[in-house]
Amino acid sequence: MLRALEHRNYRIFISGQLVSLIGTWMQSVAQAWLVYRLTGSAVLLGAVGFASQIPVFLMAPVGGLFADRHDRRRILIATQSASMVLALVLGTLTLTERIEVWHILVLASLLGIANGFDIPTRQAFVAEIVGRADLLNAIALNSSMFNGARIVGPAIAGVVVAAVGEGWCFVGNGLSYVAVLTGLVAIRHPARIVVRSGAGALAEASEGIRFAAGTPPVKALLLLLGLVSLTGMPYAVLMPVMAANVLGVGATGLGVLMGASGAGALLGALSLARRGTTRGLGHWVARAAAGFGLSLVLFSLSRWYWLSILLLLPVGFSMMIQMSSSNTLIQSMVPDRLRGRVMAVYSMMFMGMAPFGALLAGMAAERIGAPWTIAAGGVLSVAGAAVFRARLPIIGPAASRLIIAQEAGAGEPAQERTGTGA
Repeated sequence: MLRALEHRNYRIFISGQLVSLIGTWMQSVAQAWLVYRLTGSAVLLGAVGFASQIPVFLMAPVGGLFADRHDRRRILIATQSASMVLALVLGTLTLTERIEVWHILVLASLLGIANGFDIPTRQAFVAEIVGRADLLNAIALNSSMFNGARIVGPAIAGVVVAAVGEGWCFVGNGLSYVAVLTGLVAIRHPARIVVRSGAGALAEASEGIRFAAGTPPVKALLLLLGLVSLTGMPYAVLMPVMAANVLGVGATGLGVLMGASGAGALLGALSLARRGTTRGLGHWVARAAAGFGLSLVLFSLSRWYWLSILLLLPVGFSMMIQMSSSNTLIQSMVPDRLRGRVMAVYSMMFMGMAPFGALLAGMAAERIGAPWTIAAGGVLSVAGAAVFRARLPIIGPAASRLIIAQEAGAGEPAQERTGTGA
């Protein structure tokens, strides 16, 4: 279950990421609460979500090309450093009581630009340091770490916001980047040999898009992920509205609700970590998307705080199964030379669709209310899962052939591998 930790570089990488991600989730919850406290507007909540994620959609192709052309570790050092500075600026403005909504929008946009380079690079870097044999386990452990932080970070944020305000959450997040930067500097990793096609930058950047669009199994996975991200994922943007106006709880209650979704996602990631093969993951994707949508519908109908907490467990569980299974299947089918660019397309579908969903959800919530908006997203997610399930008999065999072809030419990562006793 922990076999990816046999790789020294991966152990260092994941340790630093864990500390940093706790800070990231603290900032996410505190920022949402700050925007809603300042404005009381679901539309502006959606606008901030849009501002933070639309740059991922626009910049990911460029970020993916950078990840395939340059040293991925150095790119990550640059993006994480930029994120640290932005968090500290946000914290300073908040603590000095100079913060305004436009500050949050600008800083969120700049963070989104950094993430446009960081996300595809980080996805490709994990595969680079563990190899294909342990890729499924590494992705599952990454997801476990992400969602462990998602439990702890919002809970801490709820307490800190209630006690001393949002600013200290932002400062804490800024300081947390020291851990991941220290880890990246400590990683011993030989320079990757980059083979360029000789084509122009635009042609190379679009090669990943052409591969994704022209490979039916990859295309189907990405389309379903994009649909769920557009229609279902914005439930998180509306959580402050659900917490304050529907369930009648404050910042601490919001932190618990977000933590419950994270706990479910952690269970989903651990379930995947026990798997040693990609066989059957396509069926997991279809069931998870359907389960996610159904759980959202039930959550939207709840008016009891503790019942809502329980319903968010399957929401997080299903979301994580779909996201991580799709990630694993796509990375198993993509050639190494295209990994950064194809994972950029993955980022566009997973993170890039979310801003459009956040903006639409904010406007819809103003008209029909947050519960009905969340329910509509759940229904559309179930519909997408049904279409994907109907296509599995066609795309499943094609996916198997691609995975076998890539495994035939795969090798171990060029790095030190040591035992951990795990």
